[in-house]
Amino acid sequence: MVKEIRIYVEGCGEGKDTRGAFREGFSKFFGDIVTEIRKRQIRWQIVACGPRDRAYDDFLTAFRSHPGALNMLLVDSEDIITETSPWQHLRKRDNWLVQGFGDEQCHLMVQIMEAWFLADKEALKNFYGQSFKMNALPQNPKVEDICKDDILVGLRGATASTSKGEYHKTKHGPKILSMIDTERVRNAAPYCDRLFATLLKTIGTL
Repeated sequence: MVKEIRIYVEGCGEGKDTRGAFREGFSKFFGDIVTEIRKRQIRWQIVACGPRDRAYDDFLTAFRSHPGALNMLLVDSEDIITETSPWQHLRKRDNWLVQGFGDEQCHLMVQIMEAWFLADKEALKNFYGQSFKMNALPQNPKVEDICKDDILVGLRGATASTSKGEYHKTKHGPKILSMIDTERVRNAAPYCDRLFATLLKTIGTL
């Protein structure tokens, strides 16, 4: 059994506090899986990175710095996926080297992380409170089919009049991640479900 799991995540900001908030938010989102991982005395690390290129570079570096770990990359797809695998999508879109890596090491937030939020609109409403405009959000239940711009425009429109202000990725994203219902997201976002299934298979519970 693997002794360490490290997930390199893009878009977590540049500051130490911001990266720490995203590490906590993602770990809470993974919830019960993290509990099971730690029960098995497997080391668990969310590595909060900055831009997507840096996340990819950090992922590559991990093969030298953490050769015994299962190193995984988690980045936005940015576009709809038409390729046969996440690695092939990143090869075509970002011109990244993808040979030599296992399929279990590459995972995508389709089309961006914020698509996951749309799977649990009630959590968004609870976070932003009064004056949150639910109807401003895209209504397609297949959240991975919603384009990036529509998601962000919808979030800005839904939150602009709230006391917390317009949606801000680094200020609001980690807290929302910690609140959204994992099962709702998995049911609405197949690529998110794929990530969870990979983790469960890795620790022997699937």
